[in-house]
Amino acid sequence: MGLENYKPIIVMVGCQFLYAGVTLSGRAALLQDFSSRVFVVYRQFTAFLLIAPFAFFSRRGTNARAMNWKSFFLISLLSLIGVTINQNVYFEGLYLASSSAASALGNLVPAITFTIAYFLGLEKVDLGNVRSLGKIMGACLCVSGAVIMAVLKGSKLLNMELLPRNSIVLHLIGEEDRWLIGCLFLLASTTCWSLWLILQVHVTSYYPDNLSLTAWMCLIAAVQSAIFTFIIEPDLNTWKLTSSFQLFTCFYAGVVSALTFFGQAWCIGRRGPLFSAMFNPLCTLIVTIFACIFMHEELYMGSLTGGLAVIIGLYVVLWGKAKDHELIKEEDTKKHQNHANGQNEAITSVDLEQPLLSDN
Repeated sequence: MGLENYKPIIVMVGCQFLYAGVTLSGRAALLQDFSSRVFVVYRQFTAFLLIAPFAFFSRRGTNARAMNWKSFFLISLLSLIGVTINQNVYFEGLYLASSSAASALGNLVPAITFTIAYFLGLEKVDLGNVRSLGKIMGACLCVSGAVIMAVLKGSKLLNMELLPRNSIVLHLIGEEDRWLIGCLFLLASTTCWSLWLILQVHVTSYYPDNLSLTAWMCLIAAVQSAIFTFIIEPDLNTWKLTSSFQLFTCFYAGVVSALTFFGQAWCIGRRGPLFSAMFNPLCTLIVTIFACIFMHEELYMGSLTGGLAVIIGLYVVLWGKAKDHELIKEEDTKKHQNHANGQNEAITSVDLEQPLLSDN
């Protein structure tokens, strides 16, 4: 019984180590002059090959909803925002900035999601409510931390600086702006991920098969990314894998995409989405430690300060969301109790009337 309660924790810790491995191995492969755009194509296609058989056999013999043109358009839009744009700008930002910065800025997702949902009218804010103030303060703290990381680089604390050489962006900007542009790319990736979370709720109402939806997104994103790569880098030599490590990185990233989908879906089903989000800073800690020790990646005072601010802001936002969920649960419980009491009163009144009817 005790081990059963710890299983979601073990799974989420394992997922964070897998995510950290993708970030670290991805940056190491990119520093070998591997195209970030080609990496996205290979990763998504590998994930599709792994998920597609499970999606196919899970739909056999069921009355699963067939895909129509509207569903296909929505899934394509979801793939474009949540995978194609998101991953291309993420790995470009990872290449230009650092592994620790990429992992730390990923913790902005709950705060940005809350901000976008508020402007879309999906999230209510009451300035007289402690929960709402907590979410606003947490979002502001997250954004402030991101600005500190991007603008106030600060003094170097550890190791040497690894300079990327194979970036299209570097031909358009100066070396002094590399870190800032890298952080902006990572911020754009986080924004796309937040939009993807909001849009996914709408898309799943039209196509509720999550496993099949994931397989379709991986395939469509691979095709979209391949077209984008051919436009940006028409040279076919770009697609060549020049080392066994690059091949391993592509395969590993695809496997992680498939495994973490099942792992996180299972944990969210058992403990809810907030439980899953609480473990994100662990990935940042793992990436920072391993990047500094094994990759000799530079660590700056601004990165450390901003990363801590983002993590603190993340937990403040999650605290506010957790209080919202508690309030919703209490209201649902009261409704069920009132409904049950109403039924009991109706049954009691009928039971009291029956003897009178029989006497007459």
